[in-house]
Amino acid sequence: MTTTQNAESTKQPSPPGSHPQRWLILGVICLAQLTVLLDNTVLNVAIPSLTKELHATTSDIQWVISAYSLVQSGLLLTAGSAADRYGRKKMLAAGLVLFGVGSLVAGLADSTGQLIAARAGMGVGGALLMTTTLAVIVQVFDDSERVKAIGLWATVGSLGFAVGPLLGGVMLDHFWWGSIFLINIPVAVIGVVAVLALVPESKNPRGERPDLLGAVLSTIGMTGVVYAIISGPDDGWTSATTLTSAAIGVVVMAAFVTWELRIPYPMLDMHFFRNQKFTGAVAGAILVAFGMAGSLFLLTQHLQFVLGYGPLDAGLRTAPLALTVVALNLTGIGARLLPKLGTPLTIASGMTCLAAGLAAIALLGGDSYGGLLAGLIIMGAGIALAMPAMANAIMSAIPPEKAGVGAGVNGTLAEFGNGLGVAVLGAVLNARFAALVPVSAASLPAALAAADSAGERARISDAFSSGLETSQLVGAVAVLIGGLLAAALLRRAERADSPAVAST
Repeated sequence: MTTTQNAESTKQPSPPGSHPQRWLILGVICLAQLTVLLDNTVLNVAIPSLTKELHATTSDIQWVISAYSLVQSGLLLTAGSAADRYGRKKMLAAGLVLFGVGSLVAGLADSTGQLIAARAGMGVGGALLMTTTLAVIVQVFDDSERVKAIGLWATVGSLGFAVGPLLGGVMLDHFWWGSIFLINIPVAVIGVVAVLALVPESKNPRGERPDLLGAVLSTIGMTGVVYAIISGPDDGWTSATTLTSAAIGVVVMAAFVTWELRIPYPMLDMHFFRNQKFTGAVAGAILVAFGMAGSLFLLTQHLQFVLGYGPLDAGLRTAPLALTVVALNLTGIGARLLPKLGTPLTIASGMTCLAAGLAAIALLGGDSYGGLLAGLIIMGAGIALAMPAMANAIMSAIPPEKAGVGAGVNGTLAEFGNGLGVAVLGAVLNARFAALVPVSAASLPAALAAADSAGERARISDAFSSGLETSQLVGAVAVLIGGLLAAALLRRAERADSPAVAST
């Protein structure tokens, strides 16, 4: 063993999985993960409060959510590369600090513009957190335990989806909307202390330097595309604003790909996409996030605006989705089925369940909670099957020394899918609502306030419900197609690998 290897062995377990405190470390990592996810899920419940108290339009609300996702998506790969080079423990602690400070600023904002800016700042801390948590898991768990560890990591994410709306409902019942951000601060403080005390430092001293221009290009490109999707229903799909934004996004993303192919240290090695296992998992990860984030964005509005539940009651009624994921992952069903079914069939089954759940919500949940409940449980079962399998497929297709970059890829896909889901399904809702209710109001509350009769208000609510149904069905079709595509690519990759293995 060389001197360099000896030095590295003191920084990270060798082989992975030999660290005696790996399960305790996983607990610390999950606490950091929970910090990010609590914020996003709490924010979903607060949408009606923000609409009323800050006079926010639907586009404003979409930007409050998407600003965080876009900044985080653009920086995840760079954050992962920096963690590989400078130390994952350092970046994890720094991410918690930045996220806590951003939460404080967001909680004290007094306009949608300030809130959007604060959310964008929180995206920087979130990028560091999302990459380092998964990268540390890869470093301290071996192949036999990694799927289970990733399943538990995903379980905590789902717990955030369950606890977030409940906690948000309690806070909104007793305090003003800014309190939903301030609750992140004590969690971040506890997380920093635990990370510094327990998480081992791990890094690759020969890691590649961060690709700053790539981060800028990817952020601008994705912002352009999503802005076009958000502005399309209001400004018109053929308007100069929408077309210019879309064109800028596409051109800059093409420049990003060209830049990544030319430089010696790309933040995203485009050659990874030649690996069909990687490409299949990528397609699935984007569309799971697309369906889940877009569905929750629509569902919280449906529960409060259409069915008339308060914030706390709405939070309670979204919990079965996450609780189903938690129950299935804690029992290890997904980790046990993966070796038996194989990655392609596991992902296809999970995404088919997710699509069926979205369709059930659309077709059965219009006027009562029963249909919504069935859809949420089916969606939860699908997510519990698909998400750990896809994360493991992505991470196993990338060299171990690039664990941070691999985590960045996984996080980028999830966040891009989240932003795209909110933007696309929100745009479908807006377009359908505007077609059925041709009024100048920019949101459902504004349209209801402008209505001059009970019949008119009922027509507006029915139009909103119709828009929600259409949006959920669009999400279901996208998820189903994505699941079948991901499974086909993964199956082809396995068949291509089999002759190579046999020949050796």
